[in-house]
Amino acid sequence: MPVLDRQALPGATGTSPNPVPRAPDRIPETAPTPLQRHYINLSAIALIAGFVAITALETGSQLGSPLVKICVLVGGPILLLTTGDAILRIWRSAWAWMPVNRGRGLFRLSWVAVGLIGLLVILGAWLLVLAA
Repeated sequence: MPVLDRQALPGATGTSPNPVPRAPDRIPETAPTPLQRHYINLSAIALIAGFVAITALETGSQLGSPLVKICVLVGGPILLLTTGDAILRIWRSAWAWMPVNRGRGLFRLSWVAVGLIGLLVILGAWLLVLAA
């Protein structure tokens, strides 16, 4: 069986005389976001609180039950903070990409818009549960 990994193209002889410059795959971050070191741990807490709240709702608890409210009180602010931190990272990434590859920068800006919409949905759900 022939080896297919990293073979040269048929007819290729070494390096081409006119190499095409490529955009970099990554741009390094210049400054960490405020929650970057704690992002995964905080997200895990929010995930567990959300899991417990959703499971309680699926098993018949009401939206205003103490278990659901406690989980939302614990996980909601953490989820809002971590989502805001992620949006900040995407925002910085978008503007770092603009001078290098405008298409990648604009794509990241579209994800900032999606993140802001998600942030509003999370805030609305949080307020809905607390008002119940």
